[in-house]
Parts: sequence; structure tokens; C-alpha cells
Amino acid sequence: MRDQRGYAICDAVIERGETAQLLEVICGAGSARTRAGARHLLNVPAVRTIAEDPRLRKLAAQFLGQEPVPFRATLFDKSSGSNWLVAWHQDTVLPVRQRSDDPAWGPWSTKAGVLCARAPVWALERVVALRISLDDSTSTNGPLRVLPDTHRRGVLSAAEIERLGEIIAPVDCTTSAGGAVVMRPLTVHASSKSASDGPRRVLHIEYATSLTLRSGIELAVS
Repeated sequence: MRDQRGYAICDAVIERGETAQLLEVICGAGSARTRAGARHLLNVPAVRTIAEDPRLRKLAAQFLGQEPVPFRATLFDKSSGSNWLVAWHQDTVLPVRQRSDDPAWGPWSTKAGVLCARAPVWALERVVALRISLDDSTSTNGPLRVLPDTHRRGVLSAAEIERLGEIIAPVDCTTSAGGAVVMRPLTVHASSKSASDGPRRVLHIEYATSLTLRSGIELAVS
């Protein structure tokens, strides 16, 4: 699975009952919510526990090639009342503890109180995301879509991403509750609006090879 196409779909990573427990805890955790979901969920003990679960760490390690460290967890909550389209893009922004003078990092911003910067390719190659489906993800409820192999092309411009969206056949990443999509941040991905009345909630957990990526560059944990 490691480094093959920039993503992998893995069924039954955790039990369906565990997804229901996670939803109950997250919804009652008092985390700052928006219509689209919630950030900073590694501060929730149950989320921290699942992020450090050997089943998830093993998946992340297959992509990273070494023991992974979770550094960020986010809930994405798409439903009929909060429905949106996400255009083709790469995830190129990482949370960091302090600003760096390295010109490869930036522009800089603050998101929900956390310092963030657009990261260079070498840093993004040390990161992988596990998207745990807390509900069944189907072809009709706005699933994650990916363009295979695009993680090998580096950080792309908007025009380059648009062109790839026209020439590469996309893959819908569907799985039942408890399944996961493992994805490299440079894999071009998107999602359409949901055509279903039911929710599609995803716990997005990001892992790195280390919190210290390089001297002076340390990931913030959220």
C-alpha cells in the first residue's frame, strides 16, 4: 500500500460501535463547532485514544515508513443542513509552533488560534492523513474523490490542478462506517455536494514522522 497511488481505501478499520461512541463523545465535548465540523479534537481524550490506536498507527506507518505521531484531528460534518462542494485541491498548510525565517515556508496565517504556513514538499512528504468514516460513505453523499498518483507532482498551481482534474479519471473513496481512507496531503482531492438526507461525518487525523520536522520547524498539536 505504501507510496503506490497516494491513497488507499481500508474497510473495517474500527468497529461500527466505536464510530457511534466517537460521535457521541465529539458532539458532547464542547469543542468549538462550525457548520462544517470541529477543530482541535486531539484535546478530546477519546479522539486522542483512537488516534494512538495501534490499528490506525499501523496504517499510517505503511505510508510513512516509520512510527507515526498524530498532530491534528478535525471533524468534517456534511449533511443536508450543511452541504458544500470542495473543488480539486491539495492540503499544503501545516500547523506550526513558531514562525520560521525559512523562505520555503509561507504565506503565514492563523486558523482558529493556531499558527499555520504553507509547507514545502519535503515536509508534506512526511505527513499522511487517515479519514475515518463515522457514517457510511456512499456515492450519493458527497464522498472524498481523488486523482490517483498526483502526490508525485509536488505542490501544484491552481491552473495545474484544474488541468489534472480534466485529464485524470477520479476515484470515489467510499467505505462503510468504521472504514478509512489513507491519503497523502499532496494527492489532489475534492468532494461534491451530498445528494442524501443522511449525514456524512469523517474524523480526519493527521500523522507525521515526527513533531520536529527540522531544526526550528515543529508541528503544533491540535
